[in-house]
Amino acid sequence: MSVPTPASSATGARSAAAGAAEPAPRRGLRLLGIGVAVFLLLCLVRVVTGAGPLTSFGTLALTLTAATPIAMAGLGGLWSERAGVVNIGLEGMMILGTLGAGYIGYNYGWVAGVLGAIVFGIVGGALHALATVVFAVDHIVSGVAINIIALGISGFLAEVWFSALPGGGPTQSPPLPAVPRIDVPFVSEPAKALAERGWFVVSDLAGLVEVFTRNLSLLHVVGLLLLPLSFWLLWRTRFGLRLRSVGEAPAAAESLGVDVYRYKVVAVLVSGALAGFGGAMIAMVSSSGFQVGMSSGIGYIGLAAMIFGNWRPTGLLVGALLFGYTQALPFRNGPETVHALLLLVGVLLVVVAVVQVVQRKGRTAVWLGVFAVAFLAWFASTDVVPADFTRMSPYVTTLLVLALASQRLRMPAADGVIYRKGAAG
Repeated sequence: MSVPTPASSATGARSAAAGAAEPAPRRGLRLLGIGVAVFLLLCLVRVVTGAGPLTSFGTLALTLTAATPIAMAGLGGLWSERAGVVNIGLEGMMILGTLGAGYIGYNYGWVAGVLGAIVFGIVGGALHALATVVFAVDHIVSGVAINIIALGISGFLAEVWFSALPGGGPTQSPPLPAVPRIDVPFVSEPAKALAERGWFVVSDLAGLVEVFTRNLSLLHVVGLLLLPLSFWLLWRTRFGLRLRSVGEAPAAAESLGVDVYRYKVVAVLVSGALAGFGGAMIAMVSSSGFQVGMSSGIGYIGLAAMIFGNWRPTGLLVGALLFGYTQALPFRNGPETVHALLLLVGVLLVVVAVVQVVQRKGRTAVWLGVFAVAFLAWFASTDVVPADFTRMSPYVTTLLVLALASQRLRMPAADGVIYRKGAAG
């Protein structure tokens, strides 16, 4: 980490220009097209293999439940890193969020619990901002410290707060009040009937409709709305333009009158709030109460989703859904369902390898072809995958996706750079 120089700022400006080469609408349409193509391929694999859970209501509902906290962590990372502050402490801020939801939610109701989780997350963000922006501590060191401190504090306070409560214990809170859920029966019932027929694409789409009309948590709705809201704030407002400028070329931003410190601090506080909100989802929607260590690395997976999404809201949502899907599959007839997924992965790798050949990237195409053959051979030679592997699949997917996506990534130019006021000269 170093103080940015005019040369690095110029490099950042050129990188920013390169990143903006593709217009946002075209990029969005490209992502939408890829998503539709992958969904159609998933439907085809479901029909060929007979693995109904691949697109069933249960799997898709679990996917949404798992993906929204990941998306909130990823969105928190996006806010922070767009302002040039690496936030590997998202996991710790999410842990604080689960603790806040557990304590305040139990004592004052679910609304206060959500707000408490956000406040606890902001406290974690404030620590990170104080260390990195004010005292110029290395961003990684600060993030790791917050993760360790948050885990220790949550264990200590859980024992103090919950041990004597009925239904509680030294590592868990009593059951928390339920968050309201949304039901639209005049849509969900016909969709359920259609999904049960097993028709190609039609039944799969009906299952998708059922997810958003049956037993949908209010927090999931709020979480999904935060993604377009963040996009609008960061890419369509003067505030967002200034915030992103301090993450690309802070010296140039300061020379134009932007208060670099203030924007970085605000971004990290918002990052903590979003991670805390994700913690509330884990404690109050994914589970019925707080448990020590219940975030289980979701903050790190959120960071991976953000990187996969190239530091943009649409991309991180796609990454979160992918990771959420791989987390949901082991709970839906895992050995057989994950086995069917091998066919999908193999075919996708073949398609990507062909694209690489067209783009004259021979070495990459060869490696992708080798992996494609390996996955297809694994699928053809077995009937199920080991149960232990199904539990590893989210993490294997994380490594595989990041390896494939690493060639087109462009992080903010000054991300992780320690900036001192007056560097503009």
